Amino acid sequence: MSQEATVYVVDDDPAVRDSVSALVNSAGLRVQTFPSAEAFLADYKPEQPGCLVTDLRMLGMSGLDLLETLQKSESPLPSILISAYADVPAAVRAMEAGAVTLLEKPCRDDQLVQAIHQALEQDAAQRVTRTLQQDIKRRLATLTPEEYEVMQRMVAGKLNKVIANELLISLRTVETRRHKVLEKMKADSLAELVRMVVEVE
Repeated sequence: MSQEATVYVVDDDPAVRDSVSALVNSAGLRVQTFPSAEAFLADYKPEQPGCLVTDLRMLGMSGLDLLETLQKSESPLPSILISAYADVPAAVRAMEAGAVTLLEKPCRDDQLVQAIHQALEQDAAQRVTRTLQQDIKRRLATLTPEEYEVMQRMVAGKLNKVIANELLISLRTVETRRHKVLEKMKADSLAELVRMVVEVE
């Protein structure tokens, strides 16, 4: 059963936390609030789906620093930055750190709710992609070093005869390893195998 997504609201202003929390609740979404980036990071569980709404400037770690910290993790969280002091350099840094959008205070309720829905959709899509990539990596790990060598040449488009010459093995051995690669990778065709390898590169 899939987990319910959570909207994390991180702001050092209690009034902002309360108003954003009430708005998120009214939109029928689950919400959790934190008074600082540090408090959020201490509690954050990457496996929990959701998105982040945070202020650009806060006491201690800023919202921008928080985004950059999350971006370095294996499960970056789609984020919405809100600020009364947004400037072009901050906006550029926010986008580079993976922000879905940067909204100026005071922002309209419908604008924020729309951005939250967009961020949640992005998070769901990213989680599907990460699950697929992990599955492909698990399959790749089942290949022997010899099968992996053949697989690399297969996806490079090399013919069996060329692979045999390069690896100094018989054509029959190439065919056997090729069959094993497709079987272990659960690929119905070479084209599907190529798509898998590209997915994890």
